[in-house]
Amino acid sequence: MLKQLRQREDNPLRVGLVGLGAMGRGIAWQVNITPGMVLGFIADLDLEVARDAAKLIGLEAVEFDGKEIPTLTEKQVLISTDALALLKRADELKLDAFVEATNAIADAAEYCLAAIEGGMHVILMNAEVDLVYGSLLNAEADKKGVIVTSDAGDQHGVIMTMIDEIEMWGFDIVQAGNIKGFLDRYATPDSIRYEAEKRNLSPVQCCAYTDGTKLNVEMALIGNATGMIPFVDGMEGPACKDVSEVMGLFDFDAYEGKGRVDYILGAEPGGGVYVVGRCDAEFQQPYLEYYKLGDGPYYLFSRPYHLCHLETTRAIAKACLNHQAILVPDHGQVCDVYAYAKKDLKEGQEVEHSIGGAECYGLVRTCKDAEAEQHLPIAFLEGEPGKHPTLKRDIAKDEMVKFEDVEFPDILLHRLLKRQAEL
Repeated sequence: MLKQLRQREDNPLRVGLVGLGAMGRGIAWQVNITPGMVLGFIADLDLEVARDAAKLIGLEAVEFDGKEIPTLTEKQVLISTDALALLKRADELKLDAFVEATNAIADAAEYCLAAIEGGMHVILMNAEVDLVYGSLLNAEADKKGVIVTSDAGDQHGVIMTMIDEIEMWGFDIVQAGNIKGFLDRYATPDSIRYEAEKRNLSPVQCCAYTDGTKLNVEMALIGNATGMIPFVDGMEGPACKDVSEVMGLFDFDAYEGKGRVDYILGAEPGGGVYVVGRCDAEFQQPYLEYYKLGDGPYYLFSRPYHLCHLETTRAIAKACLNHQAILVPDHGQVCDVYAYAKKDLKEGQEVEHSIGGAECYGLVRTCKDAEAEQHLPIAFLEGEPGKHPTLKRDIAKDEMVKFEDVEFPDILLHRLLKRQAEL
């Protein structure tokens, strides 16, 4: 792939990027140093953040005035607070790919739909929009002949790449696993603020990592791509010291031949991922034992890292050069992430944030089971400035939140969900 990119150095892939938090800045840097790629624009709701990001990666910021698209030198990059306006000027910008790296959901979907309409491939560093609107985005992308894909460097992208390879070897996938370093279901943006500041993350984003909702989102994406489901709601997630202990922590025989998504807690290598495969072929057994994989029939494969922004350019290149995705929801909405109360909630209380908020955490469940109980996907609790969902009854700590428990405002998120439901 690097050879293909070097062949594009005289006609580089042009990449637009929205969202310049910790991951977005990393992606901007990586695109800027990758052969055969250049930044077409970078955008953020805060213009100074965009300006600082440009400076950080060694480029001169040129502000988009909403009118003319300026001609830029190799040392300049277009910046704006209005990514949507730029995406609607696709012909002038000549963009090949768009990377969505915000923490938004509905607004992110709107950016992606505009990019697709403009003929751009879309790479999602935003796992939430990936889960909530994956079906809609891929349906629209199919109409335009472009690719929508999960990022290559987030956990679900790395796991999916491993699954593709392990299945090619002839193994059945038994479990796709994440390695979670620390978990506090009841974390809030305020309780996690100090840790967030140390990591240059927003408190809401950091809270979504800490309370496990983001982990559940990632594994739901794997489920929708492969058809695998959690063995129990929210997954088992046993604590252990090392990934090698996986083989003794789960009862794989109880899976009844169905692949499952799960995770381990506190294990080394921190930040890694793993996959358990099954091979019953007698022919292969002596080879696999010789390769130090054990005597089967279950075999553990692990990767000790996932490198987020460092790997994003692989997803960009794969989409643009090979017309291939890292991960798409090929099995439809098999799994979703559903809302549970972090604390006792009161009737009339507004939910300020859905994913990473102070009111609810999210656990992955099969859609079939959740829908039978009218369980509410946590993303449905997302609001807009001045428009937040309101609780219609008291809800006890750890109780599931149901559709009937919430009064929803008329917002973009729900209008787009209705559009997706009509596919």
